[in-house]
Amino acid sequence: MPRRERNKFVKKNQVLELKIENYAFGGKGIARIHSEEGSFVVFVPNTLPGQLVKVQISKSSKKYAEAKLIDVLEPSEDEVEVPFQDIPGAPYIQLPIDLQHQYKKESTLSLFKRIGKVENIEDLFDEFITSPNVFHYRNKMEYGFSAIGYDRANKTDADFFTLGFKRRGVWWMGDNLNKDSGLFDAQVEDNLKVIREYCEKTGLAPWHGPKKEGFFRYFVVRKSYKTNELLFNLVTTSYDLPKFDMQAFSTFLKDIFGERLAGLLHTINDEIGDRTIATSGSIELVTGKDKIVEELLGLNFEISMKSFFQTNPKSAEKLYTKVIDYALENKEAIDNTVVMDLFCGTGTIGQILASRSENAKIVGVDIVASAIEDAKKNAKRNNIEGLQFYAADVGKFLLEHPQYQNKIKTIILDPARAGIAPKTLRKIIRLNADRMVYVSCNPATQARDTEQLMEAGYTIKKISLVDQFPHTAHIETVVLFEK
Repeated sequence: MPRRERNKFVKKNQVLELKIENYAFGGKGIARIHSEEGSFVVFVPNTLPGQLVKVQISKSSKKYAEAKLIDVLEPSEDEVEVPFQDIPGAPYIQLPIDLQHQYKKESTLSLFKRIGKVENIEDLFDEFITSPNVFHYRNKMEYGFSAIGYDRANKTDADFFTLGFKRRGVWWMGDNLNKDSGLFDAQVEDNLKVIREYCEKTGLAPWHGPKKEGFFRYFVVRKSYKTNELLFNLVTTSYDLPKFDMQAFSTFLKDIFGERLAGLLHTINDEIGDRTIATSGSIELVTGKDKIVEELLGLNFEISMKSFFQTNPKSAEKLYTKVIDYALENKEAIDNTVVMDLFCGTGTIGQILASRSENAKIVGVDIVASAIEDAKKNAKRNNIEGLQFYAADVGKFLLEHPQYQNKIKTIILDPARAGIAPKTLRKIIRLNADRMVYVSCNPATQARDTEQLMEAGYTIKKISLVDQFPHTAHIETVVLFEK
């Protein structure tokens, strides 16, 4: 077996100081190591051109290496001061928003050239849609408790009670959130330290990751932009539960948030796995109600703690408007026909489309049964007719319902980050629709699927980018394909 040729520039786990020179898709900064043997590329996630950074090599191949960010030693001259606490979920908050947009647009379109083989992608570009709220746009946050915290002054870990976010790249270390991060509700985040102090005074232990023990695990908050209400979920283990007064905790939250407190839920999670809702755990209502209502484009959606719902609803309205515009661009392909809404989630796009077209029959399919239940309830609440929802794997559904072949003119696709499995995409292509509106939260997989769609005779007519998550590397794309 031939030996894999090692690169001569870096070794795995090596710690280096590098200057970031450029930006690649997905928030990866590009640094280069120069020597007599040439130039070697190192990708460093969550970094910006102009920064001097301390990194550790995590993966090394002959052509390039990937590294983990340890620290930013010198900021980029493009960065500006912001009045928020830095958190891992907002790596670019100090970069002016117009520069963030520029990086996102250039790096995303280059993906379609490189992976999707679409040479003229700039000519097909329709618009870059910005988020109406640049700050405080999220409607959900999960804060974790930890017995091991990050000591910011000494840049080291220490044993103390923390409530906030995990340090980037360190699964067992928490970092206290002491004030507004700029992403979620300012009142909640400015009071998080007060909530932490309340929990700490009980004498009950926060979760200890390596030991897999403790009482307090997560504090999850959902917010409605329509009503400004907050729904809280305290996640704990069952051990020590008799020592914690849940009613007193709900009164404490009521004192802080007043009328904004919609309800408090309590989840028991005794699993050692690192997620908020346990598969075997219980969730019960302590006070108030267990759902809040959000509005999107005039339609109301009931959201529980477990519901999937767009994280930035104001921006989602703009995203959905663009999807509907592309779908309705050819009215004949919608009215009096069957429209397939695949990977439909809670059926938001299908409902908006049904409310704006005459006699269209919309068939929504998604593998998540609870999302389909929510979709049916929401359609009923909004009095929308002409919708059918099925809880099924998209590929299997298309095999079991051959009657739709050649009957569909428009398909809407909104898959998860992994994109569409090649086998499933072949089944979708076989439906022989005239047009597809493909929404993606991961343009890299969409660019990959584009090549397969082009081979099947579809071409890109238009592409728009939607900035759903300012200060992160995420970007959503809406692409109209036509035969």
